[in-house]
Amino acid sequence: MEAKVFDRKYRRRLGKLATTNIADAMDKVGIRGAVIGIRPMYDCPKVIGRAVTIKITAAGAVPGKYHLGVRAIDAAAGGDVIIIDNRGDLNNNCWGEILSMAAKMKGLSGVVVDGAARDIDACREFGFPVYARGTVPITARGRIMEESFNEVIRVGDVQVSPGDIVMADINGVMIIPAGRLDEVLEAAEGILAKELAMIADLKKGVPVMEVDQKYSYEAMLKK
Repeated sequence: MEAKVFDRKYRRRLGKLATTNIADAMDKVGIRGAVIGIRPMYDCPKVIGRAVTIKITAAGAVPGKYHLGVRAIDAAAGGDVIIIDNRGDLNNNCWGEILSMAAKMKGLSGVVVDGAARDIDACREFGFPVYARGTVPITARGRIMEESFNEVIRVGDVQVSPGDIVMADINGVMIIPAGRLDEVLEAAEGILAKELAMIADLKKGVPVMEVDQKYSYEAMLKK
């Protein structure tokens, strides 16, 4: 899906939802998409966009040909999200200030790191969203390197293909297969509408047991 098509057809609709709505919808339609344990590294905004993937490996006898991340940023379109498979490594940084500034200037939505990042203070100062498992101060040089970009990767327990849809917020990270975006969105919007109706009734003073029965909350995710 081209970036312009995604922005025109889907970005605003996704922006009205939380990752919790998407998670429930994906449970309902039977897709694994929740990445557990990756969090915003500061009070950064929600991130939504098409995935541009990077896979990291250890540095060693085979030298890296490129500084990690630069090819992915160069290939990305405005609004895309860089997502990095570093196997959950909390000891080695694979994203920092320079890459964040380059991504910001390219108009990217943010970065999601299955591992550690650094320079979070600088990223917060110039407003580039960073989601990761943690932060470390050390450089990647001599420790890890880019193995590939824009290939299928694993983030947490979820497979991510280039062009899949990434959503990250304070609740966590969701990956939506691009080919099932319409199905997931329809389910998520239905779930959100029902939850908003429940909240409206609760605010009116309707007892919680009555609200629960009225909307069949326990069975909400059944097909």
